[in-house]
Amino acid sequence: MRVIHVLRSLLAASVVPLALVSAPAAHAAPIQVPCGESALADAINTANAAGGGSLTLAPLCTYSLTSAHSSGGSGHAAGLPNITTPISMTGFLTQISRAPGAPPFRIFEVDGPSQAPGANGRLTLTTVTVSGGDAGLGVGGGIANLGGVVTLTSSTVSSSQASYGGGIYTDGALTLTGSTVTGNTASLVGGGIFTNAGGVTLTGSAVFGNTPNNCGALPPVSPAC
Repeated sequence: MRVIHVLRSLLAASVVPLALVSAPAAHAAPIQVPCGESALADAINTANAAGGGSLTLAPLCTYSLTSAHSSGGSGHAAGLPNITTPISMTGFLTQISRAPGAPPFRIFEVDGPSQAPGANGRLTLTTVTVSGGDAGLGVGGGIANLGGVVTLTSSTVSSSQASYGGGIYTDGALTLTGSTVTGNTASLVGGGIFTNAGGVTLTGSAVFGNTPNNCGALPPVSPAC
């Protein structure tokens, strides 16, 4: 009987660690973001501090940005904290816009290691409109992808301006699916999208009505569209 008891104890000791090892890691619950500028900025800071996260934006909400929440790693202010980790944002007819009369700043800056050592900026937007960004003489009025990854699905970038890439500037990976880039302006090249480096993939997406051109790049990089 004593031998049987010892065997049972050894078996139990071996099974428990195995169960712990094989159990799948729990995924963090999405962060629910109330309709407000500070709430969105705080949620991005929380996600960055946690190494990434998923944000559920308020439906039918316009997050109106009245001031910059980042100095911008490229030397130009950003309306929201820089994206330095994998962060997804899902809305429903949701807009993120620079408020009328607010000082100039782009909306998003996504940082990869080439911009900020150790950064792993990966921004995914689903059913979100980004508008009204103004990077001045900088790049990427709506979104400046500086060595990171940007994925837009059923989303829009509009009414933004910069020197290069009025809507979107990218030197990382950019993927648009069922999305639109329109009504943006560049003072130099790439009113809609300016590709400095990296790859651009457009699937079922439209880039139109941008000034002075829809897509631009400097040789030897080819324009995205």
